Amino acid sequence: MNAATTYKKISETTDRADHLWRYTPWKKVHPTGDTEKIPEMHEEVKIRLINLDGSEPAEGISLQRGGDIEGDLPEIDLVATSFVKAVSENSRWVLRTERKFYSDAPILLEIEADGDMHALELILDIGEMSDFEIITLIKGKADWVGLLRTGKIGDASNINDITVGLQKKGVLLRLDSISLGRDANMNTGTVSSGSERTKADLRYKMAERGSNLQVLGSILSREEMHLDYHIEIQHDAPETFSRLAWHAACGGKSRTIGTGMLKVAKGSTGTDAAQNFHNLLLSKDARADGIPELEVSESNVVGCGHGIANGPIDESQIFYLESRGFSESDARSALIAAFLNSTLTKMGSTYLHSWLSKLLTSELDVMNN
Repeated sequence: MNAATTYKKISETTDRADHLWRYTPWKKVHPTGDTEKIPEMHEEVKIRLINLDGSEPAEGISLQRGGDIEGDLPEIDLVATSFVKAVSENSRWVLRTERKFYSDAPILLEIEADGDMHALELILDIGEMSDFEIITLIKGKADWVGLLRTGKIGDASNINDITVGLQKKGVLLRLDSISLGRDANMNTGTVSSGSERTKADLRYKMAERGSNLQVLGSILSREEMHLDYHIEIQHDAPETFSRLAWHAACGGKSRTIGTGMLKVAKGSTGTDAAQNFHNLLLSKDARADGIPELEVSESNVVGCGHGIANGPIDESQIFYLESRGFSESDARSALIAAFLNSTLTKMGSTYLHSWLSKLLTSELDVMNN
């Protein structure tokens, strides 16, 4: 059964009682709102693979059309997945690295979407013992963008994977289904200040012993943005480690939602896992929700914890900075930047962090002007 047929059979099965669609119904994510239809994509996204400094990537990494991947991947929502697969039937790519691929320069996967609707399926096939940083940058003025990423991180690989959303408008649907191999280390981050509406279903599975995962978020919302992220981390093997740290700064009449599901399967002894959501409210009309959840079926664990904290900017800190010569606007920007930097600093190398910090500063300038 192809993706379009699958979608048409199940398109009406979502409702707000479903955990995933409780805060952002599928009808509000669908490109037209008519959930029975699969609109046609008239033009493909522009996609290119370069180093962050503009040079050519090292040998051993490629971006090619087509392909598939097999493996023990985490299940993601079938409605959203089949829809993106159906729309992106002719826009399917494989990002592949050879065994022991290494790059000391951060690699940029740039996705530019400027038409009415775009969708892309990206398969990650990361070879064993690879070591590199990659930034997926989503930009453009498209009304609707769908990005589905599936794949495997090879054994003993060390990957720093950052997704940056900088669309000027529209809706972004993001789906991740990624599995980590034995002793693999993955640091995956989200930096977002674009799109009017975002729905993300990000799921990661540690299916082999010794894998490590860190999931980070630095989210800046303004005006009437609605940004909804569901992050699910599955521990399915012994001696695995994960941390989820999600920071959202919410201004205007915007709303952010962060739901974290931490699952520890029976037999996953020695698991060490935790998740924390921190929300900074920048206006009285802004709203932020953090919902951490646990499903632990193994008693012999190092620890499984969660936490959440919400609050406004500390006015006494603004007063202090003003006493040191800051304007009120600059003081607020400095405090917001410091808050978001607490997760941003963990997103890779010094060079990459500097690039991300400049991007954040630019977005804060837009918010203040």
